[in-house]
Order: sequence, then C-alpha cells, then structure tokens
Amino acid sequence: MSDAILFSVDEGLARLTLNRPARLNAFNADLAHAWRDATAEATARADVKAILVDAAGPAFCAGGDVIEMATTMGSGEEITALAEVINSGIRSLTESAVPVVAAAHGTTAGGGLGILLSSDYAVVGSRSRLGSLYANIGLTPDLSVSAQLAHAIGQRRALQLVLQDRLLSAAEAVEWGLVAEAVEGSDSPDEAEKVRARAEEVARFWLAGAAEAYGHAKRLVRSQPERTFAEQLSEEARSIGASMATADAQARISAFAASSARKGG
Repeated sequence: MSDAILFSVDEGLARLTLNRPARLNAFNADLAHAWRDATAEATARADVKAILVDAAGPAFCAGGDVIEMATTMGSGEEITALAEVINSGIRSLTESAVPVVAAAHGTTAGGGLGILLSSDYAVVGSRSRLGSLYANIGLTPDLSVSAQLAHAIGQRRALQLVLQDRLLSAAEAVEWGLVAEAVEGSDSPDEAEKVRARAEEVARFWLAGAAEAYGHAKRLVRSQPERTFAEQLSEEARSIGASMATADAQARISAFAASSARKGG
C-alpha cells in the first residue's frame, strides 16, 4: 500500500492515517488509490471491529489537491474519474457494518468534509475549522458532501455552509451536529495528539463492548434512506433476531438476567 496512507490493525482497531502532511492531506491520485485500497481492506477483514481515520501533520484534510489538478490533470473527465476512486473508499466505510471514528484536528475543508462525514463519530480540536470553500475556486461539492452534509446538519445549514466563504469554529461544528465533540490542547501539536487519543478512546469503547452490535446499529441507521418505513421495520426485526442468535448477545443477556435476579433477591 502507498505511503500516502498509513495502515495498521491492532486488537480489532484498524487505523487509516492520511499521510500527505506537506499538502494538508489533500487528495491526489496516489492518496485517492491508497484510500480506496485501505478502506476496502479495513472493512473486509474479519479481525477489524472498529476503524479510526486520522491524519499526519497540522490539518485533517484540505480536500482535493488543487495544485496537482491545475498542473497534471487536463480535463474534467480526469477529475471525475479521480473522485470516483475516492468515492469507492467512502462507500466502503459508510456501507459497512463497522463503526468509524474520525480524529479531525486542524482544518477540514472541501472534500475533506466528505471524508469526515464518512465517519460515524467525529472528534475535532478546539482550534479546528471546518468548511466547504468549493465555490472559492469555481467548483461544486464532491466526495459525498452534497449527499451527506444535509443529512448531518439539516438542509438550511448545509446551504449556509456551501453558499458562503465560511469556516465553522469547533464550537459551531459541535453545535450544528457536524461533529460529536471538541477537545482542547495546550498548543496545536498537543491538541492534535489529544484529538487522536480521544478518537481512539471512542473506538476502544466500541471494541470493549458488543462491537458487532454497534456495527450493525450503524448499518441500520446508515442504510435507512434506502428503505420505506415498513421495510426498515422489517430490517430492524431481522437484524435484532440475528443479533440475538450470536454468542456475544447470549452471554450478555444471561449476565444481565443474572445481575437483575441478584438485585431483585
């Protein structure tokens, strides 16, 4: 796998680190293909029960590498093809039954928002800034931003973000529901480490609990727009039945029943 993504698995946790810090982890062809391959591997491995996406350097992701677009890509067709490669990785994460946490320190902009929105729980730093900024260079949202942003924060707020030259503060991003929480550090490098540590804490919480149940709860919520209300009820019923049949659920239910009996006695 390319050095543009650092990939590791440790005790059920897959870590994907965007690794183009000199370009603020903006996507070029190398990072796009590495992203596609890493997300496919992480979501396909039976030993992976949670995924953490973070980034090297001072920022999470600045979207597409505009300089490389200008110097090495001669047509809109090339940009479309590259976006589809990155979209494959986004779909791997969002369509999987594996919960994903993002550690998004520093700036997240443009297509970086789509990468963040592909996580199920996002942690930022108090100094973080998040925004669209596509129109600043005459482009339209990609990498799932138009597909996911309004679902996350509502249509009116999504429009406010994509139709303005605006970066949300960390506090605003939490208030809007774009991210789950913001942590504070003594300076930017310290804050980045605290963001990563908190994100790993979230992932380890999933792993220490009923990891498969968390994963399928994520899958139910993520896949709901594909179904009618009646179909979603049926899928919920099927899923809880399948969960009930697992050894993990049987052990947890027995332990809960035994604890309740002791308290009742």
